[in-house]
Amino acid sequence: MLKFILRRIGASALVLLGASLLVYVLTINSGDPLKDLRESNVQNKQQLIDQRTALLRLDDPWYERYWDWLRGVGGCFTGNCDLGVTVNGVDVLGLTQQAASSTLRLVTVATLLAIVVGIALGILTAIRQYSGFDYSITFSAFLFFSLPVFWAATLLKEYAAIQYNNWIADGHYAPLTIVIVAVVAAFLLQAVLGGTRKRRLLTAAAVFAFVMITLFVFNALNWWREPMFGIGGVLVVSIAAGVLVTSLVAGVRNRRALYAALTTSAVGTISYLAFAPLLVNSPSWLLLAGLFVLAIVVSVGIGAAWGGYARKQSMLVTGITGVITSLLVVADILIAHWSSFLGIKSRPISTIGSQTPNFTGEFWEQVLDMGTQILLPTVLLTLVSVASYSRYTRSSMLETLNQDYVRTGRSKGLSEREVIVKHAFRNALIPITTIIAFDFAGIIGGAIITEQVFGWKGMGALFQDGLNAVDPAPVMAFFLVTGIAAVLMNLLADIAYAALDPRIRR
Repeated sequence: MLKFILRRIGASALVLLGASLLVYVLTINSGDPLKDLRESNVQNKQQLIDQRTALLRLDDPWYERYWDWLRGVGGCFTGNCDLGVTVNGVDVLGLTQQAASSTLRLVTVATLLAIVVGIALGILTAIRQYSGFDYSITFSAFLFFSLPVFWAATLLKEYAAIQYNNWIADGHYAPLTIVIVAVVAAFLLQAVLGGTRKRRLLTAAAVFAFVMITLFVFNALNWWREPMFGIGGVLVVSIAAGVLVTSLVAGVRNRRALYAALTTSAVGTISYLAFAPLLVNSPSWLLLAGLFVLAIVVSVGIGAAWGGYARKQSMLVTGITGVITSLLVVADILIAHWSSFLGIKSRPISTIGSQTPNFTGEFWEQVLDMGTQILLPTVLLTLVSVASYSRYTRSSMLETLNQDYVRTGRSKGLSEREVIVKHAFRNALIPITTIIAFDFAGIIGGAIITEQVFGWKGMGALFQDGLNAVDPAPVMAFFLVTGIAAVLMNLLADIAYAALDPRIRR
């Protein structure tokens, strides 16, 4: 494996070198970097032309400029990274760091959500092939995949931002709206759960009643403007998540894994009570990161202590449950600060930019501000990406479910959960891993249209600005980041193949 990795790295380095030369030559020959100055009527036009010519070294041979750029990149290995400057004299390394940070904030959460939701929907539609649920998800997937991004972004800005900001000033649903929401929720959930007609009707009735009562209670409590979740809500949702994770990973009959998950939920909730004063009064990103790592370590330790014969499964169950519980704790604190956030920013959902200018809130209000700024582009990118993941997963699962080893597993008396999770899904992940690797590499390049519509200055904007100005420095910085990301993600995909399929290791 080590030899394989070293060979891949060496071959990839040669590919990157050849591609960088091609991109550099194409960029410098794509237009005239002095065009705007030649068409200018300012008195010192010639002086400005001479300054830009000297800055971009236009009088030097192209291969000398490319060699100097290559030497600057080589300096990154010794801590002296030099990616050049733009036509305006701005350091490209600093611009690249800012653009990469902005792009990662914009698309990482959306991609992770798309992977989780898309794979889950793909598995469900494969299991329930040709059902009403399958047809509904298939139609929705093709619809979202075909949506013009700029048009969908405009709709989101109108209805999820402008109209919502108008509504939150009052924060109450009309009775007719509550009835419509309850009917839609009842229809969707009964379609997802399926079953006999009687079971569908009971599911729809229960969901309709629950949604109606919940929304009326929320209206009475003014919950939309002054929400509350509380320690009890954290405990209940954490227990539900623990049971769900146990049923998927180990099965609820595995009592050790189930007790480990429940213990993790209880310990996480008690820890919330212990650390609440620190989280509320002295919050920081370093504190959150430290507590998150501690939560994972403690959760895995609980799984190891309870595990016994099912130690690995228990540790996986408690690790996932601990992560979910940690996210619930953060969500509860954010919910508690929503009313104060509305006092600072009366129109909370933003339509442009990555942060609110001159925002004066405390730490948790600032977190809410960043969250509301990133909400709309995240929803947009998730909707577009879920479609492809769900279709790939469905196709791969259907192919795997028809294999002989799946029928053999069923004939041996394995539970349907074991057949789906351990046998079918693991083998179906091999082609999906390729898609995930390419997608993660592609997100570094930025969602250019989304960035433009929502006013984000990310990697896509860096590339576009450099290309429009016929400035090779930012274009090459974009290539460097995206090229290395593509190489690393493909290498990780190959390693993942070996972990998923023992035959590949041989």
